[in-house]
Amino acid sequence: MMKKCRLALLSGGVSSEREVSLNSGDQVFAALDKEKYDIIRYDPKTDLGRLVADAPQIDAALIVLHGPYGEDGTVQGLMELLSIPYQGSGVLGSALAMNKVASKQMYEKNGVPSPAYLAFKAAAEVDPDRCVEHLGLPLVVKPSAAGSSVGLSIVRSRTDIVPAVEKAFLHDAAVVMEAYITGTELTVGVIGNDDLTAMPIIEIIPDEHHEFFDYEAKYTAGVTREICPARISASAARKAQDYAIKAHRALFCDGYSRSDMILSGDAVFVLETNTIPGMTATSLLPQAAKVAGMSFTVLLDRLIELGIERFQKKGDV
Repeated sequence: MMKKCRLALLSGGVSSEREVSLNSGDQVFAALDKEKYDIIRYDPKTDLGRLVADAPQIDAALIVLHGPYGEDGTVQGLMELLSIPYQGSGVLGSALAMNKVASKQMYEKNGVPSPAYLAFKAAAEVDPDRCVEHLGLPLVVKPSAAGSSVGLSIVRSRTDIVPAVEKAFLHDAAVVMEAYITGTELTVGVIGNDDLTAMPIIEIIPDEHHEFFDYEAKYTAGVTREICPARISASAARKAQDYAIKAHRALFCDGYSRSDMILSGDAVFVLETNTIPGMTATSLLPQAAKVAGMSFTVLLDRLIELGIERFQKKGDV
């Protein structure tokens, strides 16, 4: 009988997405094959000391954390220091994708279309007239490094710009403001290390009470319809999958990612790339994997395998 893989499962953490992460952790634990894995759970909010102490006995880690101090390269850096293989992107890819300003700059350099934007730091004076002149109305205001649409506003009048910026600054020291593009919301997963595969595309339709895929629309059952494969043309689908792979590479991602997009007419705009997308059985990436013929359990196996493969390859250099 093969020796079980001693797997550290990290969920919880200290970000505003803690509850989502804990829920994901519970569902991932339930889906993992107990014949393959000896699973030990850790919550970085309370268990970092225990994780460090246990590190010599851990074969791999599955990081199911969202937002700052989990998805941004910090925990990934700890895994590197402890020589623990882990799924997904490394320190650089995690940090770049988490920072929306850095992501925008990398998209621009790599031919990935994204909405026009302005960026502000906390001390900056925000001139509503300049914002409207540059981006038009409506526009979107969001923290640079928060996930799950936390702190995001859609602004339809000049007078609402400064309050929206102040709201976003409650969640981060930098804020991104971008042109609001109407169209069909899409999300596209990518899986692989050197050889990348784009997953089936999901079309996202929030109900009429939600003008965008906000926190409530993401996590409240029945609020959003998700259709996979998306009801879009073959040419638009090819474009979206191509941009998902380009975005993944532009941000130095590894293992897997999920890029959110808007299809407006024939044009596709990439909004952001997630390096640890939601991992409940009904989350978007597992839904796409299911359409591709991969169960949640098999998807988790594959992500762990890719993380170990990347770790071993790095050791061979």
